[in-house]
Amino acid sequence: MKPEDLILVSVDDHVVEPPTVFDHQLPARWKSKAPRIVRKKDGSDVWVFNGEQFPNVALNAVVGRPLEEYGMEPTSFDQLRPGTWNVHERIRDMNVNGVLASLCFPSFPGLFGDKIAKIADKELAQVTLRAYNDWHIEEWCGAYPGRFIALGLLPSWDPKLMGEEVRRLSKQGCKAVSFTESPESHGWASLHSDYWDPFWKACADEGTVICIHIGSGSGMKFSAMDAPVDTMITIQPIACVDCAANLLWSRVLKQFPTIRIAMSEGGIGWIPYFLERADYVHGRHHVWTHQDFGGKKPSDVWREHMIACFIDDPVGIRNREAIGIDTITWECDYPHSDTTWPKSPEALSRCFDGVPETHINKITHENALRFFGFDAFKHRPKPKCTVAALRAESPDVDLSVKSQGGKPPTSERRPVTTADILQQLATVYSSVPEEG
Repeated sequence: MKPEDLILVSVDDHVVEPPTVFDHQLPARWKSKAPRIVRKKDGSDVWVFNGEQFPNVALNAVVGRPLEEYGMEPTSFDQLRPGTWNVHERIRDMNVNGVLASLCFPSFPGLFGDKIAKIADKELAQVTLRAYNDWHIEEWCGAYPGRFIALGLLPSWDPKLMGEEVRRLSKQGCKAVSFTESPESHGWASLHSDYWDPFWKACADEGTVICIHIGSGSGMKFSAMDAPVDTMITIQPIACVDCAANLLWSRVLKQFPTIRIAMSEGGIGWIPYFLERADYVHGRHHVWTHQDFGGKKPSDVWREHMIACFIDDPVGIRNREAIGIDTITWECDYPHSDTTWPKSPEALSRCFDGVPETHINKITHENALRFFGFDAFKHRPKPKCTVAALRAESPDVDLSVKSQGGKPPTSERRPVTTADILQQLATVYSSVPEEG
């Protein structure tokens, strides 16, 4: 299948929130307490909310930069490609990459809204999260119907409120929400507790997909201060196996048989062995561990409830049958450093050598559209959804690589370490907000 004939739906991208997020959605009485962007004297931008500053505005949103400027930068909107935060430019960047539809995780609020959820004033937190969701649905996704899969954030300090927000979002057509891979790392009950049942039940009732992004638990997987940062970059996606195992062996998938969960940005190459091992463990140990899957294997239950996504994973594609062809989806990860933008179709085609067209279509768009209940063809005929058709709509997009003056973690010609990255982050986070 030629790259230009693909239809691409990305189930994991990221939005850098523009400064206007809370301009229209917050009730008047809360306007003075809304999160706001402050430009500091050093030229960097930070979100300020509830007396705290939240840099960086766009952690690792380095798309369009030269590779040597990758890192924890950028620190201001001036350093960003406009498509990271401007929805009109985002559509043009999607077009030039041949991407029909995109699901976008947040930046400033945290991957599942945790930065807002953790403030002490829970009334302010709830109002702010709702305003964010309404902005995301109405102003981001609503600007271009059929091009974005809406993703909601929840008041994760209270499962009952979470369930209520799931149902409110569902009425607005939002059928996906973000949750953490490790609630106990945030001081809450574990995935195995019945504490979360109002949330699980609401998602099961509404057909809402729970999206669990890597790093949404205890953060980046740093192993040692002097370890090369490449270590973290390598293991970060695979580390989601902890969450996968907890979910698979938990009561959640058994007690809520219609629940659906997406493992976001975790890759797929590790899944065949994971499922093989789970089936072996069940076969050898279920008599004394009292695990009951109702006559099914753990791998069967996984394929009924779970999907995973990949950016560039030839090994996973070669083992697609062992994973479950109906559980595999694709992601672009725009605008982060792992993204294949603007050559995603070409990168995918290398993975698809020898793969039948029926499997390609499932992986590139059919599984995602079915799983998220998203009708991408409602707003445009299918022939206009291909890579070639979309690229033809935005032929003038500037694809040149542009230096943004990023500050590398170290100027020394040696491997960048965990300590270097943490020092770079500390520099960004330590400065006091000052209006310039």
